[in-house]
Formats: sequence, C-alpha cells, structure tokens
Amino acid sequence: MKISALVENTSHCNMPVEHGLSLHIGLDNGTKILFDMGQGPLFMQNAEKLHIDISMVNIAVISHGHYDHGGGLRTFLQHNQKAKVYVHINAFDKHYSLRETGMTDIGLETELQKHPQLFFCEGTTLINDNLQLYGNVKGSLPTPKGNRLLYGPNGNDNDDFCHEQSLLIREKDKTVLFAGCAHTGILNILKRVYLHTAIKPSHVFAGFHLLKSGLNQAEEIAFLQSFARELKNYNHTKFFTMHCTGTEQFQLLHKLMGEQIEYLSCGESVVL
Repeated sequence: MKISALVENTSHCNMPVEHGLSLHIGLDNGTKILFDMGQGPLFMQNAEKLHIDISMVNIAVISHGHYDHGGGLRTFLQHNQKAKVYVHINAFDKHYSLRETGMTDIGLETELQKHPQLFFCEGTTLINDNLQLYGNVKGSLPTPKGNRLLYGPNGNDNDDFCHEQSLLIREKDKTVLFAGCAHTGILNILKRVYLHTAIKPSHVFAGFHLLKSGLNQAEEIAFLQSFARELKNYNHTKFFTMHCTGTEQFQLLHKLMGEQIEYLSCGESVVL
C-alpha cells in the first residue's frame, strides 16, 4: 500500500500547499483510492507532478462536509467519470466557522449533491470486504477543543460532526485507518473501530484538529501530554499525522511518542 499526500498545509519538497487534505492510496491489488480533495484544483495539479493519474481512481471518499476536504469535488468529477464518491448523507448541510470576521460558510458546493457518482452513507458502510467507512461516531473520550469554533447546520449550534466518516482498509497483514480531521476525536474513532472489529489498526493517517485550542500554554502542554499517553496505549499502532494537527503540536507529540508518530507533508509518500 502506498499513501501519497497530494494536499497538506506544509511541504518539505517545494510542492504547492494549502490548508486542506487530500491523500492518494494505492493498494497492492491495483485499487486506487482518493481520500479527500482539498479546497479545489490543487490536488489535481500536485497529482500530475507526482505522476498520479486521477482519472484512474476507483473509489473516492470525502471525510466530512468542510471545504478544505471536499472543495475539490467539482475538479474530481470533471477528471474522473467512473469512481463512486462516498459522502456522508449530512455532508452537504450548512457548516460554519466562527472567525475574527464573523461566521463564515465552510461547507461544500450544494449543487453537486445530485451528481450520479455520489453515494451517500450513514453510520457504518461496507464498501467491500477490505474497505469500511465509520460514521456517526460518539464517545466519551476527548474531542478537539477547536470544535468550539465550528457550527452547523445552523449558526446557533455547535457542529456535532454527524457528517464525518473515517475509512478503514485491510490489506494482507495491515489494517490502516484514515481520518480527515477526527473532529469526533481520534480516540473515539479508534475505540469504535476496535469495538466493531476487535482490531487495533497497524497504522493511522489522520489530522487531529489540535489547532485553535483556545488553551494557554500550560493547559495545552497538559492536554497534549494526556493525549499522547492515550495514543501510546495503542502500542502497536504507527501514527502519521498532518493538516489540522499543527506543526508545533506535532513536535511536542513527537517528543512524547518518539518514532510512533510521524508527520506526512504535501508531496511525501509512505509505503506500507
């Protein structure tokens, strides 16, 4: 399995970047998966630089209804007329971010929701024997503090992220979990997967949404120390993080977790 970052906030190889996420996943059996599509056409441009043919993608997944993960949907549909695009049934609801300039619409292009390539999911969705989507995750474990700034489907209530879904891939001896921002909490998602499969993933690729926590420095350090302890309980799982985790937050997690966690930036690939 080869995972390539087409869009991510940073790059160590001079690739164009944006605040967003798009991962291309090539399975050993030849299946090509696109997990998220960034804000717009950039994922396509970077795919060409990496000699990845988006028209050959067999399956696409949008992790949740925010523009930095599904904003490239129009571009994808223009260049790929065969792949089924798995989207949560609530992904096209209104979604907002509370910013200094006020409440800002961060949702998807609603006019695309009737496109015939879209397949709407809810809860647990089996794509095939090796691919499983997990939506509507609930749990009592910590969720990102930055969620307090996100609203939907109206501007009065905090988003409950019922529109979020994560992808679990099983291939040979690997079980790999992909999450966009893990707004429902990566620990809750991992617990949901374990309760459903009795398996702890061998690898996790996910943003943890640790940016804009609103915590002071001491509180943030304490939170990240506790978070790292919980992740380390998955002692046979290797974590690759990115995007909304934040580079400074990653640096502290790396100090606490060592080689168990790495950062995947735009243009980089991992072969499992």
